[in-house]
Amino acid sequence: MKKDDVLLFIGDSITEWGRNGSPEDIGTGYVRLIHDYLVTTYPKQKPVVLNRGVGGDQITNLEERWESDVISLQPSYVSISIGINDVWSRIDEDEEVQVHLRRFESIYVDLLNQVKEKTSAKIIIMEPTIIEEDINSKGNQKLLPYVQTIQKLAEKFDAVYVPTHQAFIDYLQSQPDYELTNDGVHMNPAGNMLMAMTWIKAFEADMSRGN
Repeated sequence: MKKDDVLLFIGDSITEWGRNGSPEDIGTGYVRLIHDYLVTTYPKQKPVVLNRGVGGDQITNLEERWESDVISLQPSYVSISIGINDVWSRIDEDEEVQVHLRRFESIYVDLLNQVKEKTSAKIIIMEPTIIEEDINSKGNQKLLPYVQTIQKLAEKFDAVYVPTHQAFIDYLQSQPDYELTNDGVHMNPAGNMLMAMTWIKAFEADMSRGN
């Protein structure tokens, strides 16, 4: 990370989380925690953090605003967290999920190609988190192929990979009595902390490799 690097976070409501009208337009979720960690841990670099999360977004919505909210801003890093709404909104549908997954992957590839071709930004890809705090929930089972696809894209595009879904699964496997979400999807402060810590660990590991 260099002095005055711009770190742009884009995604759905989990990323947005109170940013509208908040100080610095960052919000109160995991993006805020990452911002506060970076500015206090690396004060000489003075990173600039931008939050471009929008509640309800699916990957099709990111596609619509990719030029204005990512490419035109020419960030140093682009951190992407998407996929929950692509699955959550279809949990009770009878359609074959694989069709939606192929479209999800196709759009994601196009967005990543645009970053590579039109910016010099380092890509950071976050796994979608969870749908219900139950490892075996219908939502989490349908989410798994999306997580696997995102992992494959991170390898293909040499992105920093943030295993957010796995971090939540690991937590749930410990059979905790403390919840991480308000409604099975949207984070409470502890959930935002787990997201932020997982992101920071992946980011600093990449920094230590000199990338």
